[in-house]
Amino acid sequence: MPSNFRIPKAELTGPYARVLKIFARRTFGEIPDAAYTMGHHKPMLKAVMGFEGKVSKWKELDPSLSCYAQLATAAVIGCSWCLDFGYFMAHNDGLALEKVREVPRWRESDVFTPLERAVLEYAEAMTVTPPTVTDEMVAHLNEQLGTKAVVELSMMVAIENERSRFNSALGLASQGFSDRCELAPLAVATSPVRSSGL
Repeated sequence: MPSNFRIPKAELTGPYARVLKIFARRTFGEIPDAAYTMGHHKPMLKAVMGFEGKVSKWKELDPSLSCYAQLATAAVIGCSWCLDFGYFMAHNDGLALEKVREVPRWRESDVFTPLERAVLEYAEAMTVTPPTVTDEMVAHLNEQLGTKAVVELSMMVAIENERSRFNSALGLASQGFSDRCELAPLAVATSPVRSSGL
């Protein structure tokens, strides 16, 4: 499913773009399509890259839980680019891919622990419109993970909402990052999340 850019690709030029190109090719093998859309607004591209660099250093939440929450968010929104890239990053980070690939159909899957299922449910509840998060969800996660991790989890879901909605709105689709993993792709959701706001 190739990207269908709704705006033309920006030319990535200048010293900052050179650094971006070198970093992206070394880290991901190619430049993520999102850079070509953000490249039309260089101050924004620079700000997002700086912010994402800081986000990558957060360590209060277990990396697996963070990954599952982000992928669940992308699945609710329907961002194939974020699912593709998230799978690639999980592979590179050495996460349990038999679980990662099941995230879009976590309700039907038996590979997740009760805590992982609570995190996935929370990510979906934060993402649907209007959000359906309950006091009980937050209290349970706070008891299991601690306040710092719940705050980080909530922000990771919010950030993934930003990424997935931006990419989807501008027509970005799977770029083929997960193809390089030579593993089965992410499962397809079998029971879509329904929101009372739709």
